[in-house]
Amino acid sequence: MTNAAAQPAHEWPYPRWIAHRGAGKLAPENTLAALRLGSTYGYRMFECDAKLSADGVAFLLHDDTLDRTTNGRGVAGEQPWSALSQIDAGSWHSLGYAGEPLPTLERIARFCLASGHWLNIEIKPTTGSERATGLAVAQLAQHLWADQPDTQTPLLTSFKPEALAGAQEAAPGLRRGLLLDTLWEGWQRAASELGCQALVCNHRLWTAELRAEARSLGLRALAYTVNEPEDVQRLLDLQLDGIITDKVDRFKPEA
Repeated sequence: MTNAAAQPAHEWPYPRWIAHRGAGKLAPENTLAALRLGSTYGYRMFECDAKLSADGVAFLLHDDTLDRTTNGRGVAGEQPWSALSQIDAGSWHSLGYAGEPLPTLERIARFCLASGHWLNIEIKPTTGSERATGLAVAQLAQHLWADQPDTQTPLLTSFKPEALAGAQEAAPGLRRGLLLDTLWEGWQRAASELGCQALVCNHRLWTAELRAEARSLGLRALAYTVNEPEDVQRLLDLQLDGIITDKVDRFKPEA
């Protein structure tokens, strides 16, 4: 197991600016269309949510259910990929994206590999399948990026320690990050035991004290979802390593 503190500070290949769910809200989230649009704004790294179909296919969707962002209904993880692949994941957003499909994680990975982009894969398991999803997503990522240099491999993150434990077991060499919406007791130990290299927090949690603590633990510091200029400036002043934003049209990523 790789200890977080053992990772030298310079071994962080990712750009600071990360497009949330592809292109934030300008295109249907977690679709190939969203990544393509985000890339036209100069973004080179994308965050996306990955879960498993009933027959074990890794695909992109944020919620447990299909209702909010597709024309499907019910728990996505209870349906086979043959059914999920027929669902319209674009019409809910706007007519111009009608017919946009749910993408497999492999399809998204192929796009990033072909274009030289980076990927932050949030492991977003259907409730009850945390470890299995972490195992499967990490195994697939390790396979897809097997021929790539370490500087191009994805960052795997999750709010669920069980999912990160599965990822650690399946692909210990891939970088991992613990996502936090609150500073729950014991997060420091969890990040260490899970061999994390990054701490990814709700941007409101970041203070100079938390930044110093993360640094002392050997953790890179990332924030989500940062959409206001004053929040961006505060986080830049704290020297955060990653800023995840919906506003790809407002903030120009660094070259």
